[in-house]
Amino acid sequence: MELSAELLQSLQICGDSVHIKDDSFKSLINVVIEDLLGSKSGDGEVSGIEAAIYKQSYGALATFTLEAAKYDASASNISSLLEDCKFSADRTEMFNKIFKEKKPALRAMLSRIGKTPAHVVDVDWRLDYYMKNNYLDKVNKPTYLITLKTEENGSSQLKDVQFGCTLEQLQDLVGKLKDATKSLEKATQI
Repeated sequence: MELSAELLQSLQICGDSVHIKDDSFKSLINVVIEDLLGSKSGDGEVSGIEAAIYKQSYGALATFTLEAAKYDASASNISSLLEDCKFSADRTEMFNKIFKEKKPALRAMLSRIGKTPAHVVDVDWRLDYYMKNNYLDKVNKPTYLITLKTEENGSSQLKDVQFGCTLEQLQDLVGKLKDATKSLEKATQI
């Protein structure tokens, strides 16, 4: 898990007990995680934090929490990273305890986010032969019109992706698809 320098600097501010008192820190973690999960949360004890520090710490903790959940970070990985950010042992343990409880829900929420590529389920094609166009009297060129029927993840509705190509472009596409098929076969045999 690689984090930006700005995020690490914000986490250092968040871990500093001068800026955020220990009781407010626990509330801040709970508020951040509950907000990420879409739960109702109140920020009663968090109100004692200066607005700019609160905003920076909230963003840093939210980003760090999501990254840790995304990479399925272990408690030891989290601990070492937070210790590098000058978190005390108590704060590191507190974060790990709350994160461990909420990690399955965070990972489930992350799995529902994002756009996966559409799956091609069917192909239609048509050959058109252009004899002339608006610019030239004689073109005499075949064009293949390809329609890919795609299915989005979680949707039963098919969408069309249409494009036209020349014979050379179509041969190139077929060659690349064959290469991809061979690569996939090799990967599954390993």
